[in-house]
Amino acid sequence: MMTAKATPTAEDILATGLRNRWYAVYPSHLVGPGEMKRLVRLGEGWLLFREPDGTPHMIADRCPHRGARLSLGQHLGDRIACEYHGVQVDGTGTVVSVPGMPGCALEGKRAVKTLPLREEAGAVFAYFGDDLHPEPVEFTLPDRLADPETSHFLNYVEWRTPWRFYIDNVLDPMHGAFLHRKSHSMAEGESTARFRIRETDRGFFFEKTDQRGVNFDWVQFARTGLDWVDLEIPYAAFAGPGGPFGIVGTATPITATESAVFHWRTRRVQGWERDVWRFLYRTTIEERHWVVLEQDRRMLEVMPPDADTGENLYQHDLGVVRIRRMFRAEAEQQAAALAEAAAAKAAARTGGRAAS
Repeated sequence: MMTAKATPTAEDILATGLRNRWYAVYPSHLVGPGEMKRLVRLGEGWLLFREPDGTPHMIADRCPHRGARLSLGQHLGDRIACEYHGVQVDGTGTVVSVPGMPGCALEGKRAVKTLPLREEAGAVFAYFGDDLHPEPVEFTLPDRLADPETSHFLNYVEWRTPWRFYIDNVLDPMHGAFLHRKSHSMAEGESTARFRIRETDRGFFFEKTDQRGVNFDWVQFARTGLDWVDLEIPYAAFAGPGGPFGIVGTATPITATESAVFHWRTRRVQGWERDVWRFLYRTTIEERHWVVLEQDRRMLEVMPPDADTGENLYQHDLGVVRIRRMFRAEAEQQAAALAEAAAAKAAARTGGRAAS
């Protein structure tokens, strides 16, 4: 985990997550009105809390007085009182009261970092900008989640694996024919294939050239302020009426070796078919989907931290290679810009001292 004062390197950023984008941080229903939850996201500690009316806030889990964890304090409705000395901080990061010394200079000061939030599709999303990009970029939900005719369920897990490994796993459709070959939805199709990359205006598709609509035959990677993946798997008749089963996924780094994984299980159904699908999902299908997720988790969690180095890749891995190059290039750009800004700031300080 990088220190607060250090200028992050490209490796730091790759390990704990690219900045200047939105991330899903927590399922909405797990933090109710008047509740709070400590979270670690992108290698830093945060406090997610709701006011009694349900308004969410996400602030750094660090009291501006002595650095104690605000998450150990008391929820006072629109503010949190630090347990150490009672300093009260509201959802804007402003110190609203210092009970031990009323009227001191700390009161009224916006002294705690906060994150812009959006709440959509059953999840809280936060914008993580670096020092050069504090204002949030435009955020658009993935297509399936924005479609009012598509029904969805959010599945949330935390895995002891780097977030990059999750992305690699999804950009590798061929693993479905092997790791998930006994799955209720991925038992069909060929175990050999050729793949291609098809560019879009917001990302790319990685897809089989010789099979479609049989197994895990394609995946889309897209950037809409949030980085997400999308795929479709055909359903057997027992799953009820409706079209293919869709999955929208995204991973949020917790630390360099832990990830928060969000999957929305979707189906485009309306009317009575929607009701049947939701009933079947909860009573029959959801348990089977957790089995598939467990297969991925078991595989990824035992891979060594350097598993994505020294590999012997082949044609099936074109999607993995593409996404890794994209992420590394962006991490290097972000690190270089921050280093340049830090150097310019240091030079300005040095020049100011010399002039005086």
